[in-house]
Amino acid sequence: QVQLVESGGGLVQAGGSLRLSCAASGRTFSRLTMGWFRQAPGKEREFVAGISWGGALTNYADSVKGRFTISRDNAKSTVYLQMNSLKPEDTAVYYCAASVRAYSGSRSQTDFGSWGQGTQVNVSS
Repeated sequence: QVQLVESGGGLVQAGGSLRLSCAASGRTFSRLTMGWFRQAPGKEREFVAGISWGGALTNYADSVKGRFTISRDNAKSTVYLQMNSLKPEDTAVYYCAASVRAYSGSRSQTDFGSWGQGTQVNVSS
């Protein structure tokens, strides 16, 4: 089982930036496909971004493309989500997720077997 711990959430004004981090343990990190999801109040959890084992392949939800960047540092067993040009509609709890499956560009939550506890991001207008 993989343990995931997110950090970096907080309150930011619209147009600002935040960087989320997710530290992993319990399994060889370089063999985990990683993803970020988010859940806004009253809404279902949705895919935000995904990244392959080595970091060469990434994909994004249309709503964040061009503003968010997912990256990873396998030496530190950490995945990041750089969020720029934040909007009030980005307000949500952000979750880190891990999959033992090879990267396929999947956006399905069911493909990710391990989840962090989430970190709150609030964007004020």
